[in-house]
Amino acid sequence: MNSSATAPLTPVPLSAAPEETRLLADWYATGRPATLNDHLTRHGPPPVTTALGGRDAMPLVEAVESAGLTGRGGAGFPTARKLRAVAERRGRAAVVVNAMESEPAGRKDQFLSAVAPHLVLDGAVLAAAAVGADTVHVCLPRDRSLQYRQLSVALDERGRARLDRVRLCLHALPHTYVSSESTSLVRWLNGGPALPQGSPPRTHERGVRRRPTLVNNAETLAHLALIARYGPDWYREAGTPEEPGTTLVTVSGAVAAPGVLEAALGTPVTTLLDRAGGPSDPLRAVLLGGFAGTWLPAAHLGTPLARRDLAPLGAAPGAGILVALPRTACGLSETARMLAYLAAHSARQCGPCRLGLPAVAEDFTALAAGRADPDLLRRLRRRTGLLPDRGACRHPDGAARLAASALRAFADDVDRHLAHGPCPAAHQPPRVPVPTATRPETWR
Repeated sequence: MNSSATAPLTPVPLSAAPEETRLLADWYATGRPATLNDHLTRHGPPPVTTALGGRDAMPLVEAVESAGLTGRGGAGFPTARKLRAVAERRGRAAVVVNAMESEPAGRKDQFLSAVAPHLVLDGAVLAAAAVGADTVHVCLPRDRSLQYRQLSVALDERGRARLDRVRLCLHALPHTYVSSESTSLVRWLNGGPALPQGSPPRTHERGVRRRPTLVNNAETLAHLALIARYGPDWYREAGTPEEPGTTLVTVSGAVAAPGVLEAALGTPVTTLLDRAGGPSDPLRAVLLGGFAGTWLPAAHLGTPLARRDLAPLGAAPGAGILVALPRTACGLSETARMLAYLAAHSARQCGPCRLGLPAVAEDFTALAAGRADPDLLRRLRRRTGLLPDRGACRHPDGAARLAASALRAFADDVDRHLAHGPCPAAHQPPRVPVPTATRPETWR
């Protein structure tokens, strides 16, 4: 990926910081990344006072369950269920911090690990105590050298302070779209390629070095660290009863002040855009959740950012990404570029990734370019419908979701492209930054 596609975005201006800001509170208070001393002064040491594992650590799991914390990596799985699944297995466990953030439009985990690394690491250490782990593996992309140096400094600070009872190891992995999948991380840590492992056992059963393994997103663990200190009732003061807490969102595209912001779950999408300075042009749609997400038409931008409210629209918060698309852009061309990238970055370990995804990408490219044959739309819908739930991982599912949502959100453009060729906007420069659609050089 080129440097412009990986540069971290700044947070939204201080005046736009909502009252419920939590993960980014230190940043807004000081305007600089928190050192270990800053972190301990504000939050105190991580509340680990018992031996690793065993019944004494279970109250943390119960607190996380009561708080209603769900994963912030995209799937939204209940965090307490993950913790219990690992804690209930026999033998010493392992913890993996997923800071890969392979969604090209996402910067939230990259920014969080830069400005509040000790919240993330506290969460990992607390999770290790809860599941009976003696090692934490922190995984991030090898092409983000600045992020690696920042986390290395944070680990050195903790080591000198003798703060942690577990070993923390930093790993730099190949940066591909599917290398952030949980089984890809485990496979790489076990000496293999950073590719998804489609067959059982699952990571909580046998993961790193055949141990029960907890894999959590960096932001999720930072929330866990706050719940451990301030309790589930405090955590539920933000968000909705069904989906409590705050979440980090990367807002980019046609907005005046692109950046990373923190907001309560349930905040309307249009409010999030306003906090990023508001639309710089009239909007056609918003890409919600990233390249594995969905296009949300402008008519639905008042929808709250919550799974319950987005589900009827076929959408979800996903990886916390909003890309505002102006009316002057061609949604079909933008989608075609994303699908070509997803096809190039597939693991090609199963039929949907080897054959189906490239075919969908090629058809979408033809549609965007106005080179459609009479059967293209029927073929495209059929192929898109065949991709989900058939792959070795969820990569083809996300691509199918993106393609299907584009056909719905840009239905008028589809008809126009089929009948009259590409619209004038199809020849405009891209509005969604998409890395070059080339195969990764290495998976190891």
